[in-house]
Amino acid sequence: MSLRLVNLGLPKSGTSTLARALRRGCLSCADHKITPRTDKIDNSETYVGELMYQGLYDLGDPAAYLEGFDSISEMSVLREGKSIWPQTDFAIIDALRRLHPDLLFVATKRDAFKMSQSMLAWSNLGDRLEKTDIPGLPAGFGETSKARMQWIEAHYAHLRAIFGDDPRFLELDVAAEDARGRLAAHLGIDLPWWGRRNSNPLTKAV
Repeated sequence: MSLRLVNLGLPKSGTSTLARALRRGCLSCADHKITPRTDKIDNSETYVGELMYQGLYDLGDPAAYLEGFDSISEMSVLREGKSIWPQTDFAIIDALRRLHPDLLFVATKRDAFKMSQSMLAWSNLGDRLEKTDIPGLPAGFGETSKARMQWIEAHYAHLRAIFGDDPRFLELDVAAEDARGRLAAHLGIDLPWWGRRNSNPLTKAV
């Protein structure tokens, strides 16, 4: 098993920034969807979250079908009729922790309001959040900033409750001045780049 780091952050929490930073640090990274452009394994054009559940239910190991990757930057899926959220699933997290004692975890995050607005403005994600059943945010909820922020904050509170003071877990505010240094220290490698990727050109308030 080659995985060294798994991100449990939500979409628009800085996952694309994380992916680029890890790749610039010479780590192979599975980011949302495995594609032939970035990856050279048989599971091309497959969502990372699907592979994790296939591994869990086929072999008991969410990482089983992700050989060849050093890291996962984003694992959730909300498109093509799929709603898959491994980062919210205790069974996935528990299996990774038990089976891979050297595996590190990070949870990228930003200010909850800014994350909410970014979700709202990015490729109709706000509409999809409201119309789809998501762990902690059933269909019909998530229309307002208040609801999205409550869901966002609850996710990170859940991770803190699971991991406690486990040194393998790092909650990382990607906007903090020391974000790159903290992530580099967590991994024990140099990260030559840190910045912004996939930023929204505009946001809207609800």
